[in-house]
Amino acid sequence: MGRPGRRAVDALLPGIRRELAVDVVVANGENLAGGAGITRETAADLFRAGVDLITGGNHLFDKREGVGYVENEERVVRPANYPPGTPGHVMGQVNVPGGPLMVGCLLGRTFMRPLDDPFRAADALVKRAQERGARYLLVDMHAEATSEKMAMGWHLEGRASAVLGTHTHVPTADARVLPKGTAFVTDTGMTGPYDSVIGMQKEAVLANFRTGLYHRFQPAAGDLRFCSVLVALDEETGRARSIERVDRRFDEGDAG
Repeated sequence: MGRPGRRAVDALLPGIRRELAVDVVVANGENLAGGAGITRETAADLFRAGVDLITGGNHLFDKREGVGYVENEERVVRPANYPPGTPGHVMGQVNVPGGPLMVGCLLGRTFMRPLDDPFRAADALVKRAQERGARYLLVDMHAEATSEKMAMGWHLEGRASAVLGTHTHVPTADARVLPKGTAFVTDTGMTGPYDSVIGMQKEAVLANFRTGLYHRFQPAAGDLRFCSVLVALDEETGRARSIERVDRRFDEGDAG
């Protein structure tokens, strides 16, 4: 979430990768640039810190200068259920022990801008991953409604290694492995300032709610946290063995 979130990733991620022997890191980056959108420079901050792939969401194209970057950068994955012709790549790939890991993302439609059917797009992601011989498939389900995220988890149960929810910026306590081996969590949570309203300065958000008038939102700065989940995958089956929360506070003295 904005510059504060990028600082937290830069400081904490290298150490977390070493401590937990992490093979691959996927980060949702739709809020990298000032809280809305992505640019080459803000994405570079994450890649330098150790992120392997960046997924998007409904704010991915908010920065005009980022559109061309998303179109050409294979390490940035845009939601697969945007209409045909939308710039960008619908799947990313990282080689990990056991075989290729494919990553896709989807946008929900409940309480959000209506796009193509994410469930049919999910089926297409599964087919594409199978055609590429992928051992693992991770799907970022970027949606408002917890029910829609959970429905996607069940829809992809046994066909995706993990379905991880994003967008609401609030980490959820329901991480689990579904019976057929798909890791699921409703929301991985936000990396950024928690002395805020979902990352934005709370004074402007409160004024907006109380008056009904527009107030410009800016990323907040205090109480930085790194929120994530760690998924362990079986190299033989491609299914999830476990999923657990890995959340850390960022202090100025921390170093990667």
